[in-house]
Amino acid sequence: MPSARYTRDPLDTAVEPTAAGARAPTGQHFTGTASFYGPGFHGKKTASGERFDMYGLSAAHRTLPFGTVLRVTNLANGNTVEVRVNDRGPFKRGRVLDLSVGAARRLDMVGTGTARVRCEVVE
Repeated sequence: MPSARYTRDPLDTAVEPTAAGARAPTGQHFTGTASFYGPGFHGKKTASGERFDMYGLSAAHRTLPFGTVLRVTNLANGNTVEVRVNDRGPFKRGRVLDLSVGAARRLDMVGTGTARVRCEVVE
């Protein structure tokens, strides 16, 4: 049973992650804790087959279709960035999104490692 701190991502059942041509509903949003990943994965293939660029603006989500664009807002400081989902994750309980280092820098969350965020599907 999930801990009380864990909130299930409402988009987990919105689409099948492997469904060809699946699209996330524009305007749908969710909040939760985001983290970031980088150096150990830089240049390696993501789940979508792309090479991971830790300096780019990308994200990993458990179920959103690859190519989904999210507007991510750090709720602590209001900083916003748009990222494209190109990988799967995060795999740590209680996290809703894993960001590239480039995106984490825009949100000013590199020092803390995680941030409470609001994510909205843009396209």
